[in-house]
Amino acid sequence: MISSAAPSAHNSILRSNASSIVEALQPLNSPQRQWPKYLSAAVSLLLLGSISNELFKGGLTALGSAIPRSLGFYLCFAAVYMVQPVADYIIFRKLWQMPFSGMRPILRKFVANEVLLGYSGEAYFYAWARERLKFVTAPFAEIKDVSILSAVVGNLLTLLLLIVATPFAFAIIPQNMVWPIASSAGVIIAMSLAILLFKGRLFSIASFELRWVAAVHVVRTLTYTLLLALSWHFALPHVPLTIWLLLITGRQLVSRLPLVPNKDLVFAGLALLLIGGDNQVAQLMSFTVALTLLFHALVFVGTSLPSLGENQL
Repeated sequence: MISSAAPSAHNSILRSNASSIVEALQPLNSPQRQWPKYLSAAVSLLLLGSISNELFKGGLTALGSAIPRSLGFYLCFAAVYMVQPVADYIIFRKLWQMPFSGMRPILRKFVANEVLLGYSGEAYFYAWARERLKFVTAPFAEIKDVSILSAVVGNLLTLLLLIVATPFAFAIIPQNMVWPIASSAGVIIAMSLAILLFKGRLFSIASFELRWVAAVHVVRTLTYTLLLALSWHFALPHVPLTIWLLLITGRQLVSRLPLVPNKDLVFAGLALLLIGGDNQVAQLMSFTVALTLLFHALVFVGTSLPSLGENQL
C-alpha cells in the first residue's frame, strides 16, 4: 500500500524548488548589502564631476572649432563609441543571459573606465550584478576573466601596431618620445607574459567560454581600430595613412595604461607631440576628444534617467 504522504511530500519539494528559482530571479534587496548602492552613487558623482570639469575646461571650445563636414566621420565615430559597449553586452548576454536592459550599466561601466581610473567601471558593474543578478553565482570571477582577456587581446594588437608603425615612427616622432614608447612596449610585453604564465590560476570560466570571449575581443578590437582610422580619413582624406597608423598606435598605447584617468586627454597631448605642427590634424584630435566627452555626458544623462518599471542602480 502506497502512502498518501509521498505525493504530498513530492509536491512540497516542487513548490520549494519553484519558490527558490523565483526568489533567485528577483533583485537583491537585502538590508545587510547596501554597499553596491553606495559604490554606484560614488561612481556616479565622480563621473558627473569629471565630465563637467573637462567639458567646461576646454571641451566645449574645441567643439566649436574645426568641425568636420563629412557625414561619414560622424557615422564612423558613433560606431567607434559603441563598439566596446556592444561587445561587452554580447559577452555578458552569453555568460549571464543578461536582458537588453543590461546595456545601461554596461554603458555606465564604459564611461567610468574612460573618464575615471581604469577598472573603476568594472567595480561599478560588479556592484550592479550583485544587486540585480542574484542568480549569477560568481559575477566577480566572470567580470575579472572578461577584463583580463580584453587586456591580453588589446596588448597583442598594440604590439602588432608597434611593429608595423616602427619603420615610420623614427622618421616622424621626436627623439624624446622614443624611450617612453619603448618602455610602454616593454611593460605591455611583461604584463602579457605574466598573464599567459599564470593563466591556470587567473581564469575561472570554462575553456570554451574563454575562447569565445577572446574571439569577441579580437573582433571588437579590430573593428574599433578600422572604424577609428576610417572616421579620421573621412574628416581629412588628404592626410597620409602613415600619420593615422602612428596616431592609432599611440591611442592603443594610452588605452593600455590602467591607472591613467581620462585617457582621451592624455592621447590628445601625445598626438600633439607626435604630429608636431600639423594644425589640421591637431584640431581634429582636439575635436575628437571633445566630441567623446560630449558623448560621455549624453550617456551619463541617459543612463541616469529612470527606466519604466525598473529601479536601476
